[in-house]
Formats: sequence, structure tokens, C-alpha cells
Amino acid sequence: MYIPLEELAKATELTRGGRLQEATQLIQQALQRGAPAGEKPAPAPTPSAPRADVTDVTDVAFRELPSPGGAPAAAAEQPSPASSTGPASFERHAFDGGAKPYTYWLYTPGRQDDSAPLPIVVMLHGCTQDGADFATGTAMNELAAVRGCLVVYPEQRQDANSMRCWNWFEPAHQRRDSGEPAMIAALALEVAARHGGDTSRIYIAGLSAGGAMATLVGQLYPDVFAAVGVHSGLPAQSAQDVVGAMSAMRKPAAQRTPSTRAGIAVPTIVFHGNSDRTVHPGNGKRIVQEAVSAADAKGVPLSSRPGPTGASSRTVRRAVHSSAEGQPWVESWEIVGAPHAWSGGRAAGTYTDPQGPDASAAMLDFFLQHRLATQRPV
Repeated sequence: MYIPLEELAKATELTRGGRLQEATQLIQQALQRGAPAGEKPAPAPTPSAPRADVTDVTDVAFRELPSPGGAPAAAAEQPSPASSTGPASFERHAFDGGAKPYTYWLYTPGRQDDSAPLPIVVMLHGCTQDGADFATGTAMNELAAVRGCLVVYPEQRQDANSMRCWNWFEPAHQRRDSGEPAMIAALALEVAARHGGDTSRIYIAGLSAGGAMATLVGQLYPDVFAAVGVHSGLPAQSAQDVVGAMSAMRKPAAQRTPSTRAGIAVPTIVFHGNSDRTVHPGNGKRIVQEAVSAADAKGVPLSSRPGPTGASSRTVRRAVHSSAEGQPWVESWEIVGAPHAWSGGRAAGTYTDPQGPDASAAMLDFFLQHRLATQRPV
């Protein structure tokens, strides 16, 4: 099944204008039409396929992949748009965009009916991780089962980055409508259309390189993502190449390159351990400062107060920056003594810190207080 890029763009514009139902209907209609006559899905590239700096998402298709154990996935009819009734599932799929298909995992909570659209959380893993590992470590699926959310775990291609890092530091992936951000936004919208997702409640979060990419995607697509969660990440466009990325990770620059979308006020929650030796904790503070400044510039002045931290073996310094109406807009969680790892995560996953407060629960609580219909003009 295909969605032409021009229709994705039109759906994005409808979402920006608050016409969320029309945007969803447009995507559903495109899915029902299928591929243009005579056109075939792009084949999966061979391992030796050359890397493209800019993702081509002109045509998008889904196909089932073998299960992690190597056995073929059970054949099943593709669900109709906006339908996600049935038991809970966690399945691997592929999102085909031109010459570069991306795999992703999708958690769907058990549902008895499809009357209410579900919130969507997009989770971006860190370097050397994959979607299944990230789901295990963050335990986000367990929380989504209780709160009734879809969770999407895009996976970086190894031929795009040998360490499976998201390329947040490359200019080709720092522009709207190109590169990895375009792929991530398109994937989120199509999952919403196919699985009964609420296009006004799509959120994005990530760890490390995934956190840096989440920050960037949130700024590039404030009309798609209602809020952003950043764990041990970096500010958007804080580097333009690998050398700059390594420098920014060691210590944030005093002056960073201005973003073309600078000043976008996106609700943001930030977690960072102050003993992180991989990404300097100053990066987390910079993300918070920029989010607060952007909100103020857009006419959303914020007031700051300490917040409760819940049960944890580690000391936590939490600040909540709220709007005049009392809505939390920016949250900062500084975790004393924590390393470069997902706070409160399970030891069965990589890069987790079980001693810390539950970052997944805090992010989900924060996310569900926001929806695009109540956001600021951008």
C-alpha cells in the first residue's frame, strides 16, 4: 500500500490547521486506493546497496518481516485503516520508503472496539540498540498497555550508520521533508491511519542519539508531534558533522548553530544523569533552556517550581515549568549520580539504570497532558 508524498504533505498541512479528522481521512483514503496502476513496491536493498543521504519517501509501503527467531511471521490479512481491535501485540514490520526500507516494531494494546483513537508514542533507540532491546529496557509497552497507547520503535539501518546511531549531526538529516526526520514523521502518521491512532496525540522520545533526533524531529514537525521526551540527548542542530558531534557530546558549545525552526515552542520533558560520561549533562540543561525560551518567545510565559520525584534510589532534582493556566510545558529531571542510561529501566535491556526514577512513566504522564488542538501557533 502506498501514500504519495504530496498526500502526506497535505495531511500535515491539515493537521497544522487543526483539521485532524480530515487529515486522518485523507491518509485512510490513500491507503485504500493502493499503488498507482502498473507501479510496484520498491524492493528491499541488498546489503551492498549504497547509502542515500536523503530518504526518499515518495512512496510508502508496509510488509511483514520474519520474526526475530528467523521463522516466518504468521500470514495475516492487513488490518483495515483505523482498526485495532483484538488482543495486544508486539510485531516487527517494515516501512518502505523508495530505496531505503526501515524496520520498526509496533506495540498495539488489546482493544474491544475501535471507537476511540489511541495516543501514539514514537521511541527512538540509542546507538548499538534496536527496537526490541529498547522496548525491553524502557518497559514502555507495559505502561502503554495500561494507558491505552500505540508505541512505535523505528530502527536505524546499519548501512546508514555502522553503530546504528540516528544521524542527528548530519545536515542532510536536519531539514524538514528530508532524511530521517521525514521518515519518522511519515511513519508516525501512517501508523495513526492504519491502527486507529489519534493524530492530535502523537509524541516522540529517545535516548542518546535517539534523544538528539527526537529533539530535532520535534522542532521540524511541531504540527505532527504534540510533545517531546529527551533522555541523555543533545539540542537540535548542535553539530554539523561527526567531529562536531563528538565535541558537543563532550561539552555543549557556548554558541550553537541557529535552527531554521528556532523558536518553535514544543512541550518538552528532559532526563539526564549528572554522572553521564558519554553525553555531557550540560546538553540536557541547554535543551531545557531553549524550550523555556521558545515558549516565552511564542507568548507562553512559564513559571518554575520544584516537582515531586517519586520513589528512587537516586537523588533527583526536578523542575516543572508551567504555563499561566498551570499546564506543565517543560520538565527537567536531573538525576544525581546516574550514568548514560535510561532512568528506571529494566536490567534486561541495554543502557538502563534501574536505580533511577521511572523515566518512561514520567514521560507518558507528561505526554498525555498535551494534544495538538491545544498547542500554540507555530
